[in-house]
Amino acid sequence: MPNSRPRPRRGARSGAGAVGRDRLVSRSLQSAEHCLSAQDFGTAYAHYLLVLSLAPELKDDVKETFQYTLFRWAEELDALNRTQDLLGCYEQALELFPDDEVICNSMGEHLFRMGFRDEAAGYFHKAVKLNPDFNDAKENFYRVANWLVERWHFIMLNDTKRNTIYNAAIQDAVCLGSKSVLDIGAGTGILSMFAKKAGAHSVYACELSKTMYELACDVVAANKMEAGIKLLHMKSLDIEIPKHIPERVSLVVTETVDAGLFGEGIVESLIHAWEHLLLQPKTRGENGNCEKYGKVIPASAVLYGMAVECAEIRRHHRVCTKDVAGICLPTNVKFQSPACSSVDTEETVEPYTTEKMSRVPGGYLALTECFEIMTVDFNNLQELKSLATKKSGKIGIPVIKEGILDAIVVWFVLQLDDEHSLSTSPSEETCWEQAVYPVHDLADYWIKSGDQVMMEVSCQDCYLRIQNISVFSSEHEMDVGKDFSKDKDLFSLGSEAELCSALANLQTSKPDAMEQTCILESTEIALLNNNLYHESFKTAMRKVLSSLTPEKLCQAMDTHCQNNEMSCGSGQSNSEESIPEPFYVLDVSEGFSILPIIAGTLGQVKPYSSVEKDQHRITLDLISEANHFPKETLEFWLRHVEDESAVLQRPKSDKLWSIIILDVIEPSGLIQQEIMEKAAISRPCLKFFWVYTQKWNCWIIWCLLQSGGKIFPQYVLMFGLLVESQTLVEESAVQGTERTLGLNIAPFINQFQVPIRVFLDLSSLPCIPLSKPVELLRLDLMTPYLNTSNREVKVHICKSGQVTAIPFWYHMYLDDEIRLDTSSEASHWKQAAVVLDNPIQVEMGEELVLSVQHHKSNVSITVKQ
Repeated sequence: MPNSRPRPRRGARSGAGAVGRDRLVSRSLQSAEHCLSAQDFGTAYAHYLLVLSLAPELKDDVKETFQYTLFRWAEELDALNRTQDLLGCYEQALELFPDDEVICNSMGEHLFRMGFRDEAAGYFHKAVKLNPDFNDAKENFYRVANWLVERWHFIMLNDTKRNTIYNAAIQDAVCLGSKSVLDIGAGTGILSMFAKKAGAHSVYACELSKTMYELACDVVAANKMEAGIKLLHMKSLDIEIPKHIPERVSLVVTETVDAGLFGEGIVESLIHAWEHLLLQPKTRGENGNCEKYGKVIPASAVLYGMAVECAEIRRHHRVCTKDVAGICLPTNVKFQSPACSSVDTEETVEPYTTEKMSRVPGGYLALTECFEIMTVDFNNLQELKSLATKKSGKIGIPVIKEGILDAIVVWFVLQLDDEHSLSTSPSEETCWEQAVYPVHDLADYWIKSGDQVMMEVSCQDCYLRIQNISVFSSEHEMDVGKDFSKDKDLFSLGSEAELCSALANLQTSKPDAMEQTCILESTEIALLNNNLYHESFKTAMRKVLSSLTPEKLCQAMDTHCQNNEMSCGSGQSNSEESIPEPFYVLDVSEGFSILPIIAGTLGQVKPYSSVEKDQHRITLDLISEANHFPKETLEFWLRHVEDESAVLQRPKSDKLWSIIILDVIEPSGLIQQEIMEKAAISRPCLKFFWVYTQKWNCWIIWCLLQSGGKIFPQYVLMFGLLVESQTLVEESAVQGTERTLGLNIAPFINQFQVPIRVFLDLSSLPCIPLSKPVELLRLDLMTPYLNTSNREVKVHICKSGQVTAIPFWYHMYLDDEIRLDTSSEASHWKQAAVVLDNPIQVEMGEELVLSVQHHKSNVSITVKQ
C-alpha cells in the first residue's frame, strides 16, 4: 500500500510506448475496481494514483470513484492512527485535483479532528471559495471560524474609543523619540500600523496564531506598510536578537490582556521583553532622548473588584437545590463549576468566568463599594518578577447592602501613559467584559450591612486568583470558606470561638461517607437547577410507561423506596421468575444528566446513562445510593459498546428501548450535530439499518424502539422574530474604516464573520423587535421522514425600522402537552441569531418572506427579496 505518490512514467515518443502505457492504465483501472469490490481501499488508491499519473486526461472520468476510494482509505488510516500516511494521501490527491472543494473539505475535517484548527480553516475556506454553495464546507468553516478569529476581535476593532486612545498614546511615545517598536500579540496589526503612521523607523510585530498572522500580513500590505512593518509568526518569548530583530527596541506595545488582566500571559511576555528585547528603562528624574530608553504601553494597570448578588451567576455556578424532581442530592457530593476549581487541580483552568455585567440577565446588586485589589507597573521589571512569587494578600471589604453573596466581579483601568487610560468597568460603554469569581463553599451566603467579605488575592499561573472567600459577620462570627480538612491554616484563626466555628463546618452527614467533588460545566449546573425541565421529563416518561402497562400504573418514588427497604429489612427477595421484565430507558444527553435516575423511580425500569467522564459516573452512583437504588439499577451505556460512536444500539438483552432521550439543542442555541441521523436510527421501523462506525465496520440494527415507545423530544418547533440590533451588527463584523481610524482592516477580518451568533440571551440583548414571533421550522424526531428541507415563512412587520438580525429559539415537545421553551428564564439553553449582511428597511404593515433551509443538523435563514 502506497506511502508516497508514484513518479509519472516518462512515456517513449514511439507508438509502442503509448500502447504500453495504455495497457498499464487499463490493467490498473481493472485492478482498482477489483480492489474496491474486495474493500481493499489502500491498494485501490495506489492503482488510481498510477492511472492518474500516467493518464491525467482521465481525471474527469475517474474523479468520483477516486474521491470515494480516498475517503474510505483515509478512514482506515485514521482508525489505525497512521496520521502521516493519511495527510500524505490528501496532499497527493490535492496535487491531482487542486481545485476540488470536496477533497479540500474532507482534508479540513481530518485536520480539525486532529486539533489543527488553523490548517483546517484554510481548507474549509478554500472549499467555500471554490464553491460558495457547498453547504458542508460552509458549515465547517463557520464552526471553526469562531475558534480561529474570536468574536472579541470584531468588537474591539469596532470600539472607536479604545482605538483612539491607543493611537494617541503610541503617537505621543513615538513623537518623544521611541522610534523602534515591537508589537506583542499583533492580531490584525492595528497597533503596529498606528506606530508606523506616527513615524516609527522600525516596527516589528509578532503573532502566534497562523490565521491571525496571515490576516495581519494581508492587512499591512493593503495599507501599503509591508515595507515598514516586519511580521513574525512566533510568540515573543522565542524572539532572539539579532536572529529575528536586529537590536533592542525602545517601545513595546501590547494589548495581551483578558478580562482578568493577566490571563493572556502579559506578565511573562513583558519580563522576557525587558530582559531580552527592550532597552533599559529611564530612571526617575533622568533626562535624555527617549530612543535610548525602553518603555511599555500600557505603562500600568489597577485592578478593582466588587462583591455582587446576581441570580444569573448563581444558577450557573452553584447547585441551589437539594431535590431534583424527587431525587435527593446527597451532602457528600459537592458540585463545582470550572471557575471554582482549586489551583491544586491537575489542569490549569481559568479561575474565573466572564460576563458583560451591564447586560447580565436579571441584572445585579452591588453589595460592597468598589475596592482596589492591586496595581502593577509594566515598566518595572522587579515588580513584574515579584508578582508570580509574592504570597497571597488578604483583603477585607465592608458590606454596604444585604443580599446573597454570589460573586466577586473584577475589572481594571489600563494606564497607557500619564495622560491616556482605558477602563473596563461595568459602568463604562466598552468592548470589554468583566472577570467573575463565583463564591462557593460558604455555610450561609446571606450577608448584611456591617459584615466583612474576606478574600485572598494572588497572581499564580498567569492568572489573578481570588480564593478562600469568607464572611465575618457583624457579630464577629465567621462563615468559613476554606477547606479546613487540610492541616494548613487550621490554627491561624484568631480566637477560640473562630476555631470552634471552623470545626463545626467540618461535619458531614456520614463520617465514613465517600466524598466526591464533581466538576460540571456552568450550563450543566444551570440544568441541575432547572426543576421544571426535570419534572417535565418525569411526567412525560411516566405517561409513556403507563401507556405500555395499562393494567398497572408506574410506582412513585416513595413506594419504590418503601418496597426496597421492606425487602432489605425482612431479608426476603422475590424470585427471578416473579420479577416482571423491565422497561429499558436510554439517555444519550450530552454531558451530565440525572434523567436516568429519575426514570429509575418510575417502576420496573432499567435506565442507561451515556455519561463519559469517570467523575460523573461516580457521582451518579452516589446519588443512586443516597436514593436507595440498588447498584445494578443504573447502567453506563458506553461500557457496553465497543465503539462510542455506536451509542444507539439495542440493550444487552436484545430487548427494545421503551424511551430514548436525545439532546436536541446545544447550550449555545444551535441544533446538535447529527441529531436527525440519530433520530432516524432510533425510530420504530420494520426494516433494518446498516450503520457504519469510523472504522467502516458494520452491523445490523433492527428497530430500536418497542411498539408504543417514544423518543424525547418527539418534535421540536423553531421560532424566530425580526429585530433591529446594532449590537449584533457590531459583534459580527467590523463596520468600515471609520471605526479603525481610516485603516483598511474590515474586508480582511470580515472574511471570518459567521452569519449566526450563538450564546445570546434575548432577555438582555439590546434590540428592537420589528415583528411577533413566528414558527420557522418543525423537526419531527419520531417521524423524521415528514420533515421538509425548505420552507418559506411570511412575517408581518409590526414596527418600522431596519431588520439587522433574526434571533431564534425552540419549543421542545416531549409530547403534545408537555413543552420546554429554550428561551425561558430558567432555561440552561441560550439563544442564537442570524445576522444579515445588509440591513433591510421595513415599514409597519409590510410582509417579509423568509427562506428557511434545513440541511443535516444545520438551519439557514435568508430574506427572500
